[in-house]
Amino acid sequence: MKKIAFVLVYLLIPGWLMASEGNLHLEKANTNLADKASLQRGARTFVNYCLNCHTASFMRYSRMAKDLGLSEEEVAKNLMFASTKIGEQMNVAMSRASASKWFGMVPPDLSVITRARGEDWIYTYLKSFYLDPSRPFGVNNLVFKEVGMPHVLWELQGYAEPVFTETHGGGEKVVTGTKVIKQGLQTPEKYDETVHDLVNFLTYVGEPSKLERQNLAPWVMLFLALFVGLAYLLKKEFWRDIH
Repeated sequence: MKKIAFVLVYLLIPGWLMASEGNLHLEKANTNLADKASLQRGARTFVNYCLNCHTASFMRYSRMAKDLGLSEEEVAKNLMFASTKIGEQMNVAMSRASASKWFGMVPPDLSVITRARGEDWIYTYLKSFYLDPSRPFGVNNLVFKEVGMPHVLWELQGYAEPVFTETHGGGEKVVTGTKVIKQGLQTPEKYDETVHDLVNFLTYVGEPSKLERQNLAPWVMLFLALFVGLAYLLKKEFWRDIH
């Protein structure tokens, strides 16, 4: 009984914590692991903007090439900037000591970030940075207050300012939204697509076999249905002479 209670607490507490982060509405990421073009674009964004600091050490370039429909030559030429061998993991050149010195901590590995935080949370997070001169990197985040990470996609999205709303008691204003005041290299619609592709790729990295497992599920259910039918007929045959 104690073990069951521990498992339930372990599974439910992360959901309670995420729900309590300002009770914000999370936008839908609408990921689709069958969209290989999206996964390829997400991989490109990841290696260009995320892999400078964050690792994805559970993923190897060779596995990514196979799953995303890319040749090893294409991956080596376009997606391998911190490694030299196709079989290596997606790590960064920066040492842990340098990371701690520059950022105050080692940036977390992103291999299972969507499984830990949720796809919608990551999607909303990447769209919710806003200017805040009081922060070390000059930005804050709507879903992760006082975030210690710079807005690495700022040149794509542009600059956003916070939108304030007065509390019911009056007198105090809280940040409830963001508004882009200077557009970056991408339109808002294009930036949404870029973030979607990135989250799609991170979702794939978190569980590379998920799509294969989902495709296999109907065949497993069909086998079980046929097996149950055969088992029932065998049961009738074995017990026929007893009744």
